[in-house]
Amino acid sequence: MQSFFITCSGADTDILDNCSAGERTKYAGIGATVFFTALMAFFAASYALYTVFDSYLIATAFGFVWGLLIFNLDRYIVSTLKKSDKKMNEIWQAAPRIVLAIIIAVVISKPLELKIFEKEIDQVLLEEKNQLTLENQEQVAQLYVVEETAFAKAIQDLKTEITTKEEEVNALYNTYITEAEGTSGTNKLGKGPVYKEKREKHDAALADLNALKAANADKIAAIELQMATLQETESTMLAATQPIIDNFDGLMARIEALNKLPFLTSFFIFLLFLAVETSPIIAKLLAPRGEYDFKLAEREDLVKSWVIQQKQQQEILIQTDKTLNNRVYADIAEEEALYAYKKKMARELMKEQADAFYKKQKGILG
Repeated sequence: MQSFFITCSGADTDILDNCSAGERTKYAGIGATVFFTALMAFFAASYALYTVFDSYLIATAFGFVWGLLIFNLDRYIVSTLKKSDKKMNEIWQAAPRIVLAIIIAVVISKPLELKIFEKEIDQVLLEEKNQLTLENQEQVAQLYVVEETAFAKAIQDLKTEITTKEEEVNALYNTYITEAEGTSGTNKLGKGPVYKEKREKHDAALADLNALKAANADKIAAIELQMATLQETESTMLAATQPIIDNFDGLMARIEALNKLPFLTSFFIFLLFLAVETSPIIAKLLAPRGEYDFKLAEREDLVKSWVIQQKQQQEILIQTDKTLNNRVYADIAEEEALYAYKKKMARELMKEQADAFYKKQKGILG
């Protein structure tokens, strides 16, 4: 187990094997922190991706990849932080790594916050869904309000027409009744010619009223049928859009709902993960240079010295070879045999050029 955690810390096992037990324990602790941070990242990413894909297999697969990525980043951060004699140099080394650790802490903590505050987030989402449902109903109703208003007005006009006709019939009824009673009109008691005329006029109006009621009833029934069809269309649209609102519980919606909860509690959870994520770096910054650090620095110095030595030797070899080549070519330049050979070859080349030029000119002239 200790060897596994030492591997997780990114330390050089060859050097650490020759160090004291205390050094091995220190780096095993750092490696354990790196491992468990990656494990928490795996759980956090798996839950977050489950809210997106709604599949355990996909969430677990991607969560495992994310956990490996966080593990590799943390291991790299810790292994590249070198101890030195000056604390300021270590702080400058650690600064970008701490910034990266803060980013990782935010990424890891947010999904777990979603799980910890799941019930509170569900309550916020329920309120938002209810509000969205009401707004959706209002918006859908606005699409059909003009037609529904027109239908309602048409029905009311038809009913008003019937009411007006009924009032007219009732007035005619009162006219012929009071004529018979002798309280109006001719003021003669009995059913005379005037009564008969008024009675016929009432009966005609009553027949018109019955016909109007029948005709308007048919019109009202047709309009109500259109209204029922329109309301059915409205209900169908509401039923089609409601599942969208019901599914309003994805990752982004939950993060927004989380941001509406009290900030302080969420902030303390973030601080907890930040402390876990930065603990290996802080531990290396606070710890004094140990046996491992001295041996690692010694090995690096040896490698650096060897590289510098090899580079210097290479430069000397190049300079020496250059000097020798200059001397060799200078000596060769003084040899008469080489001069005579070069002169002979130059003479033959000039002859061939002259012959070629002559043949070309002769060909042009024909």
